Amino acid sequence: MYHASSLLVVSICLTATNVPAAELICTAAQDRVGRYERIEFDITAPTDYANPFDPEEVALTLELTAPDGTRLDVPAYFSQPFEHEPLGQGDRQLTWMYPSGTPVWKGRFAPVVIGRYTARALLVDRRGTVRSEPVAFECVPSISSGFVRVSRTDARFFETDDAKPFFPIGQNLAFIGEGQFVTLARAEQILGRLQENGANYIRVWAGCHDWAIGIEARKSAFGRSWSWRPPFAPHPDDSDRQCVRLAGEAGSRVEVDPSHRVALRPNTRYVLSGRVRTEGNASLNVEVGSRRLASPACSTPESWTEWRIEFDTAANERWLRTTNLCLADAGTAWVDSLSLVEATGGAELLWEADPNRPARGVYNQVDCFMLDQVLAAAEQHQVRIQLTLLTRDLYMDDLADEASPTYQGAIGDAKKIFRYAVARWGYSTSVAVWEYFNEIDPNLPTDRFYRELGEYLDDIDPYRHLRSTSTWHPSPRDWKLPQLDLADQHFYLRPDDYKLLRDEVDAVGKRVALLRQHAANKPALLGEFGLANERWQPTEEMQRSPEVADFHNGIWASALSGTSGTAMFWWWDRLHPRDHYAHYRPLADFLAGISWTTANLQPARASVRATGTPSEIVPVGLAAHDRAYLWLFDTAASWKNIAQTVPTPVRKADLVVEGLDDDLYRVRWWHTREGRTLEETSLRSEAGRLRLSVPDFERDIACRIEAD
Repeated sequence: MYHASSLLVVSICLTATNVPAAELICTAAQDRVGRYERIEFDITAPTDYANPFDPEEVALTLELTAPDGTRLDVPAYFSQPFEHEPLGQGDRQLTWMYPSGTPVWKGRFAPVVIGRYTARALLVDRRGTVRSEPVAFECVPSISSGFVRVSRTDARFFETDDAKPFFPIGQNLAFIGEGQFVTLARAEQILGRLQENGANYIRVWAGCHDWAIGIEARKSAFGRSWSWRPPFAPHPDDSDRQCVRLAGEAGSRVEVDPSHRVALRPNTRYVLSGRVRTEGNASLNVEVGSRRLASPACSTPESWTEWRIEFDTAANERWLRTTNLCLADAGTAWVDSLSLVEATGGAELLWEADPNRPARGVYNQVDCFMLDQVLAAAEQHQVRIQLTLLTRDLYMDDLADEASPTYQGAIGDAKKIFRYAVARWGYSTSVAVWEYFNEIDPNLPTDRFYRELGEYLDDIDPYRHLRSTSTWHPSPRDWKLPQLDLADQHFYLRPDDYKLLRDEVDAVGKRVALLRQHAANKPALLGEFGLANERWQPTEEMQRSPEVADFHNGIWASALSGTSGTAMFWWWDRLHPRDHYAHYRPLADFLAGISWTTANLQPARASVRATGTPSEIVPVGLAAHDRAYLWLFDTAASWKNIAQTVPTPVRKADLVVEGLDDDLYRVRWWHTREGRTLEETSLRSEAGRLRLSVPDFERDIACRIEAD
């Protein structure tokens, strides 16, 4: 569903101390690290680059030699460190994030072979090539299961490096931001609740434009993506650049409103500076909160006047207050080079105020730091992430014609951001899947894009993360591409399809069948799922009802219909306030121990006949020759029916399962909401058919049938 970096950030690197290339130094944070765990390297390297994120200008790489002599090359990355602290604000908890010191070069690596490694840094730039002295470290055993892979024995499912089946149970947590329902602090809480209830998977966007994490995105202090009307004008001295323009009567103003709240230190002196050029009688005032700071001097129409205003923060002042540029007199003023730094120097805080900051090719460091924290929390709570990395609308128009220079440019820029992602987050076993786009146009000629990007990742991602994408309509062409490891489909129950809207279980079944028709031997997920109205917003029933029948029924139906994990529910802001995470635990416990990758599970051949109820009972399940896993659903308990009436209990129902070996089977009936065994018995199948009496139940019930 679709609802810091800049030239100023680059200027941060120019404040760092330049180091001669001959003094390239690589040091390891520790001399021992667990298998599949992170070891971090500090790299002292030159920083005098126009864009240190561009590997065509400067490429810094870790050269590693594994215990068996294998050579591994892992990209290193440029970053701004941050301090952070949770701060309460009403019923929300925000995270104060403040740049700490100067930017640095870092390397991160997760070893997979036990034994002694050596690492050295390799730097390639316009001045040539230089290597650091090697540093050694030891990889020791750990309890980690490693990275998520396509199963080597059944390509429809996932497993980890140690060959344990991995079945994703989870949801979307797409928008994480201080202005969102899910703040960074709340994301950590949600990950804890997911782990406590047996969920192990989330889908997160890192390409959210300016409303949440957007690693490569236009973040501006002068407008938002949904109403982009910035006060920009051609720069009077340079037609290739823009500046901020104010024009009109006295009192006309432009608000400086970054998408990220600007963090400040208490009891600290700051310098707000820039350049102004005026015409007519115009002069400029600057307001920060209730402070009207000293006015910058006026200029002549032909020249710029530099201005510098100092102010002190109060003892409890942690954020930049509302800031305005105001005309003191009628006329026109142009403002350029707006900047906010500590009086003693340091990182640029108003990096979003540069009208010339490119959206592609530089990476927002606040957002990168936030993603660091999300990954750290996911690692702590053993939750894997499907990470959507590219900001769709920055690339989509350029992918219309694969013979065009813009198409090639999109491939080049996508390679650069994935190089950065591999360098900074690739080490993490919590990154299960790189997802290229959220819901790109399926009619675009993207095959070449995915092919070339896939080949590039084969070369630079030593961890071989899985790769996926998503489109705004089903795209069987993408599902079949060998460069995409996961077939992903998004589906919402909406009024434009009334029949499917009424019955989420039938809808899930049809969507899974479509996936399996075109991706018979590939992992497949419903990457987004839920109810929505005509405008893709929450329905009235969703907002009014305390029920989450669509969520409960959706995860059970998808888990046992042949996909590689549960449907990833979209409405996280509906689940969290009433703590509906408890719906995961009964499903997780029921699925525990299923041999997804070795049992050769197929759709179950089962039927239910209920004589004590007028409802239709639908069986959904998987089976092999010696086992079956079934969920029985009373259609009277669909979300639409539940919104209107309470279904009566199902009584006197019989279940028949066909295709089983003639053998003695242990049958365990499972309460899908309380997560407990209702009945347990042993029965023998005859002529490939097992007949069972279903315990009385309400809404739905599940059973495990396994050879005794």
